Amino acid sequence: MVDEKKTRLFEEAPIPKAVAALAVPTICSSLVMVLYNMTDTYFVGMLNDPIENAAVTLAAPVLLAFNAVNNLFGVGSSSMMSRALGKKDYDTVERSSAFGFTCALLFGLMFSLLFSVFHTPVLRILGADAENTAATGAYLMWTVSFGAVPAILNVVMAYLVRAEGASLHASIGTISGCVLNMILDPIFILPWGFHMGASGAGLATFLSNCVACLYFFVLLAVRRGKTYVCIRPDKAVPQKAIVLGVCAVGIPASIQNLLNVTGMTVLNNFTSAFGSNAVAAMGIAQKINMVPLYVAMGLGQGIMPLISYNYSSGNVRRMKKTVVFSVSAAVGFLTVITVGYYTGARGLVSLFMENQEVAAYGSRFLRGMCLALPFLCVDFLAVGVFQACGMGKESLAFAVLRKVVLEIPALFILNYLIPLYGMAYAQLTAEVVLAAAAGVILVRLFRKLAATES
Repeated sequence: MVDEKKTRLFEEAPIPKAVAALAVPTICSSLVMVLYNMTDTYFVGMLNDPIENAAVTLAAPVLLAFNAVNNLFGVGSSSMMSRALGKKDYDTVERSSAFGFTCALLFGLMFSLLFSVFHTPVLRILGADAENTAATGAYLMWTVSFGAVPAILNVVMAYLVRAEGASLHASIGTISGCVLNMILDPIFILPWGFHMGASGAGLATFLSNCVACLYFFVLLAVRRGKTYVCIRPDKAVPQKAIVLGVCAVGIPASIQNLLNVTGMTVLNNFTSAFGSNAVAAMGIAQKINMVPLYVAMGLGQGIMPLISYNYSSGNVRRMKKTVVFSVSAAVGFLTVITVGYYTGARGLVSLFMENQEVAAYGSRFLRGMCLALPFLCVDFLAVGVFQACGMGKESLAFAVLRKVVLEIPALFILNYLIPLYGMAYAQLTAEVVLAAAAGVILVRLFRKLAATES
């Protein structure tokens, strides 16, 4: 069942071609995913009701928390799978994928149950007030109480499929759900449709995630005998080596996401003190900033199988060339985007809501946020290398440094010094330090690997 075409891609194809084959579909699916995330904000914004828009923004940390499970079992299992492929250990590939899938399913069910039971205190923690609690709760009912399992499973299965080089299939599955969401959003949200507001956005998200899951189940059934991705329960029986291998990468990635949720919750709570217009503006600025951010994330996710494979097979030179090429391309692209965002901030924010106060808030937020992009892509790609190589300690150190040591304290300090607007520069403060640290650690890693190889 060895796929010679995929083996040649990992071992022999020119670096730009190999990176393009693996990363371009992932970047495209990431862009579609961010458009899908933005459609909720865009169509809810068409109602010109800051309360409904604030509901989508306040709910974002809960949906982001799904990525803690996605990273634990998606990133962890896919890294284990790619490293096992490099060693030609195909039984470990199958068992790692089955373990990741089964655990993701169980955690999704647990997520749904816990939120349904404790939704009232969760809404308070998110910063919802009497004005927007009902709208926020209605949105989360569909996306979490009903939607946690399909939302988590479709992302984890995309990671598993991508781990063996089937990046295009992973992207098609993700894109299918995203496109359906963009079609359903106006139908459920706007007055000419069901006029459900934020609740309709949640229903559209739930249905689209179900469709994405269905695609992956059909794909695995059709490719049975031609893929190492396995979701059979008997293959999911925990083995110490697999559990440790998955968790070594997955737990730091999961903690990193939980810290992201904490940072976003702190940001939203500070912003909510200035009213629903400020919250809506912060949400819009964050969504716009997510577009180039997801490009960097897509590149990092796309090249992970290539890095893992060559790391485990001992081809350090090819691994290093992959990283250098990817960093150079990403930094150049995001520098251009930063200039465009900074100069066109007000016009971009105004696309989402025709409200002068929201546009004024949002443009200032976006100008601060976008300055971090070139530095942030270096950080993301470095963490992707750590995850691909099974370097869980380094991934965890970066997660703690980013949020606990740098960004969250910067939110408190900058909000005190420059109320509201200072918070937009907290991420820049963190990412400049992290980009420098990433460069130092990557140089040391490649020197160590080169010495071992020689």
